[in-house]
Amino acid sequence: QVQLVESGGGLVQPGGSLRLSCAASGRTFGAYAMGWFRQAPGKEREFVSTMNYIGSITAYADSVKGRFTISRDNAKATLYLQMNSLKPEDTAVYFCAARRILTHSTPPYEYDYWGQGTQVTVSS
Repeated sequence: QVQLVESGGGLVQPGGSLRLSCAASGRTFGAYAMGWFRQAPGKEREFVSTMNYIGSITAYADSVKGRFTISRDNAKATLYLQMNSLKPEDTAVYFCAARRILTHSTPPYEYDYWGQGTQVTVSS
């Protein structure tokens, strides 16, 4: 089991930046691939970014490529998502998720543990 707690969300103006964090507790954080997902009102949960267990392989949704950066600190058992050049369409609840396999993946159904989410609102 692993417990995940996101933080760092908030209200930001278009073009601004936020850094999300996901603190993990429980089993060894370094044994999990991790991902970020988001869900806007009335929409399905969608993939944002993923990283393998040691952070050597990453992937991004086309909509965030070049603007968002995923990273992890296994010593601190924390996953991050640096979000720059934010747009109103980035508004959503952002979730981190852990996968009991070392390799990264994009579909939400391949993740075993989820945090409660943190709200990101991009608006002027």
